Amino acid sequence: MGLSISFLNIILMMSLLFPDLNVVVESATTEYTTLIYKGCARQQFSDPSGLYSQALSAMFGSLVSQSTKTRFYKTTTGTSTTTITGLFQCRGDLSNHDCYNCVSRLPVLSDKLCGKTIASRVQLSGCYLLYEVAGFSQISGMEMLFKTCGKSNIAGTGFEERRDTAFGVMQNGVVSGHGFYATTYESVYVLGQCEGDVGDTDCSGCIKNALEKAQVECGSSISGQIYLHKCFIAYSYYPNGVPRRSSSSSSSSSSSSSGSSNSDPSSSTGATGKTVAIIVGGAAGVGFLVICLLFAKNLMRKKHDDY
Repeated sequence: MGLSISFLNIILMMSLLFPDLNVVVESATTEYTTLIYKGCARQQFSDPSGLYSQALSAMFGSLVSQSTKTRFYKTTTGTSTTTITGLFQCRGDLSNHDCYNCVSRLPVLSDKLCGKTIASRVQLSGCYLLYEVAGFSQISGMEMLFKTCGKSNIAGTGFEERRDTAFGVMQNGVVSGHGFYATTYESVYVLGQCEGDVGDTDCSGCIKNALEKAQVECGSSISGQIYLHKCFIAYSYYPNGVPRRSSSSSSSSSSSSSGSSNSDPSSSTGATGKTVAIIVGGAAGVGFLVICLLFAKNLMRKKHDDY
């Protein structure tokens, strides 16, 4: 009886100490899957034979499988009459595991949000997917697809000068990072990324265009995101200092047409969640070890009493 009571008491204590362990772990894995925007062509493709659907399904499968290996991949599927070109790209600071988790959601979202349109683009906070049926009219790489600006403004405080300096540092960093760069300058966090098949010179021009649009469109807003067809930028101002991240811009590295550096501001919550999950998981492991030791101790005591 003593053994069972001790064991139950320990289990109860563990449940009281760590009631939200599963919630913490789950919340840490979803910060990069927030839907930013969707772009759907107005025209649906005619598919009486099902060939387009087969080609689209094959393309989705290829993109998802490649997301375990690289952060950017572009492919073409179908026949000469049913050709579909598609690509995915993950944010430069995502691991292959997180990239896969992000990209694997996109085919379902594309079908749900756009249906069987001749072109579709779905952008999450950590990745995006794009496909086009052959013959779809091309748009300029500089065309703005989406913007969002923070509601708070801090005009007249010197913020815009700091932001613009950070913009300049980031624009140069994107070139040296071959398509991805993130950094902090005087409490302003900035991130920029170009599509994986865009060369350094064109990438610099695209980022410059996006930064100019941010200055005009967002003005003195403390945060903003500008998405062009071939690149995007994001920035956030933290008056009390940028939250600590797991890596610094000085440790950036390139991989498959995209470098890696700091995570973007939206990921600071996720990083904290992962840290908490590790701490809680470690504590839970220690608790489990204590349970095993107490169980063994009580078992030995019971054997001794039997003798």
